[in-house]
Amino acid sequence: MIVAIASGKGGTGKTTVAVSLALSLSDRRPLLVDCDVEEPNAALFLNPVLAERREVGRPVPEVDPARCSGCGRCAEVCQYHAVAVVGQKVLVFPELCHGCGSCAFQCPTGAIREVLSPMGVLERGWAGPVEFAQGTLNVGEAMAVPVIRQLKGWAIPPDARDRPVILDAPPGTSCPVVETMRGADFVLLVTEPTPFGLHDLQLAVEVARDGLGLPVGVVINRDGVGDRRVEAYCAAEGIPVLLRIPHDRRIAEAYSEGKPLVAAQPEYRERFRALWEEVAARVRRGGPLAGNHHPTR
Repeated sequence: MIVAIASGKGGTGKTTVAVSLALSLSDRRPLLVDCDVEEPNAALFLNPVLAERREVGRPVPEVDPARCSGCGRCAEVCQYHAVAVVGQKVLVFPELCHGCGSCAFQCPTGAIREVLSPMGVLERGWAGPVEFAQGTLNVGEAMAVPVIRQLKGWAIPPDARDRPVILDAPPGTSCPVVETMRGADFVLLVTEPTPFGLHDLQLAVEVARDGLGLPVGVVINRDGVGDRRVEAYCAAEGIPVLLRIPHDRRIAEAYSEGKPLVAAQPEYRERFRALWEEVAARVRRGGPLAGNHHPTR
């Protein structure tokens, strides 16, 4: 089963939940994939031994001036304005290219070929019984989605549905988060009971449930601060609150020292195992939130 851990904002505790889930399921060959390729940090808590490394990128056009007729067809078909024709010269802007291949395919003289433009690196290994993989986007690169897509394809095995696979998503609700969620069986949304937490939770629900049609559940972190509006929203939308993590100084201190929650407070292991079992049960029965379920609309 593949579960994505996401939220509408950073700092809510996604990595805390993802790492705790993986460690609590260590007897089931769990795989944790850190998809926050712009700032991966799950390794800080797991300290994995990374045995494999792979450079990844996207194909970008390279023009052979001797064969180019300057017809401009390449610029016409590029939706991202990564190719421009000025006079008889073709200009390529790799930072805008999405690697779709249209320019090379449409070139009537065969003057364009695709070359790999490095974007980042993928790494994988083990942290004890937990299999781990992460991607890191090169400094200055603007597009994280190609790296996330290749990371998932490289790290997630064919038997993914037979073992716990946990995807630690980037913050926010933009394209990298959508790419992380795509193909998941369930999305756990981590939030906090504050006005900011509620606002960003609503955005995340729109992406995961309303946009991608995925069943969702909520983990409330720092429970005890703020107000009750997150709970009221979840009740009105029929979204289950599956776990509460209290506002506890000991948890914050352990986090600041790089200690996983379940290592600092082992009693949470059973709570996270129960969380996984509840999610698995909802996936098996299709869940009341599968598809586009809007109880208040």
